Amino acid sequence: MAVEILMPALSPTMEEGTLAKWLVKEGDVVKSGQILAEIETDKATMEFEAVDEGTVGKILIAEGTAGVKVNTPIAVLVEDGETVADVPKAAAAAPAAAPSAVAAAPVAAVAAAPAPAAPKVDGARVFASPLARRIAKEKGLDLTKVAGSGPHGRIVRADVEGATPVAAVAAAAPAPVAAAAPAAAAKAPAGPSAETVLKMYADRPFTEVPLDGMRRTIAARLTEAKQTIPHFYLRRDIRLDALMAFREQLNKGLESRGVKLSVNDFIIKACALALQAVPDSNAVWAGDRILKLKPSDVAVAVAVEGGLFTPVLRDAEKKTLSALSAEMKDLATRAKTKKLAPHEYQGGSFAISNLGMMGVENFDAVINPPHGAILAVGAGVKKPVVLKDGTIGVATVMSVTLSVDHRVIDGALGAEFLKVLVESLENPISMLA
Repeated sequence: MAVEILMPALSPTMEEGTLAKWLVKEGDVVKSGQILAEIETDKATMEFEAVDEGTVGKILIAEGTAGVKVNTPIAVLVEDGETVADVPKAAAAAPAAAPSAVAAAPVAAVAAAPAPAAPKVDGARVFASPLARRIAKEKGLDLTKVAGSGPHGRIVRADVEGATPVAAVAAAAPAPVAAAAPAAAAKAPAGPSAETVLKMYADRPFTEVPLDGMRRTIAARLTEAKQTIPHFYLRRDIRLDALMAFREQLNKGLESRGVKLSVNDFIIKACALALQAVPDSNAVWAGDRILKLKPSDVAVAVAVEGGLFTPVLRDAEKKTLSALSAEMKDLATRAKTKKLAPHEYQGGSFAISNLGMMGVENFDAVINPPHGAILAVGAGVKKPVVLKDGTIGVATVMSVTLSVDHRVIDGALGAEFLKVLVESLENPISMLA
């Protein structure tokens, strides 16, 4: 019988998406694991794979269509013996809203969504697409422990892409929260209604800009952050002259390799080392507990058209400056074209937002939950300073502000983190030890 292909949930926050491009056409024969389409989520443009085999009998949603709700039928596959002429009848007979098994949220979002069907095991066999098997093998995942969101519990790409080995999940995952927050607190007013604002500006010329998925997500998460996270702020000035001279020396030696280190690369490394030196600051808020991370997984804000991404550099404390520089350039480039996979921009315990290259001298950044803190980095500016001998001199000074979640990090702990950070950046050669 004909099988409906539903709009998948390709990220934990995705409620709707844009069917950016079809990679198949009606009449094409497709195999399990074959890429069918490119779909724009709230954060990225992602490939969508087939979980069943058959012939594309009918495409129900044209490419370029925005606002397609998750679980909306987007195409129909027909099996052997059926023809394209059979499709309209089959599609009409199939329930439009029912089969959540065909498309569901990926494993990373299972805690916040109804759990998908468990994987079907027949003896030693697990039902999984070829692409899902390959990704699972690369990540060292046990497929018998992965919940499948495809038809009949089949494991698909989205199920394994954001998953981690079971041992790691068991060690890190918090128990379910005993009681949900009051509904009134979760739905606090976010400002005047659209109708009120439209009336207010009815006599003024304006252009109305509809919200896309990314902007909706940013608005929701930042509202949540400011309403629910008790922010406090710690500020320090950092003298950059030693770092600038050291950076110039390193870049001369790395020129033949095509590597050019930025000041931001040093900041990433310094933050990663400070999280290790002050391990209690390397933590996230988990509802009814705090999770203290062992690796330094540092997120860095990247501005893109219509919003921003925070790709995560995992195990940053172990990587060289040149490795961090190359990885950051790659993540930033792919972020700007929305080609990051969910596991590349989810997670981390700490974030960096650098507006110094835009001339901003200082600012306060909003914490990206569940992170414990975020560092706002300003521009390096030449300023008069008091030298060690008591005379007045000139130095390049960079102002930073640490926004801290007081539920996770207290004032003295945040100050200790900043102290270590300043020492690393003012004595940059120590970062190579």
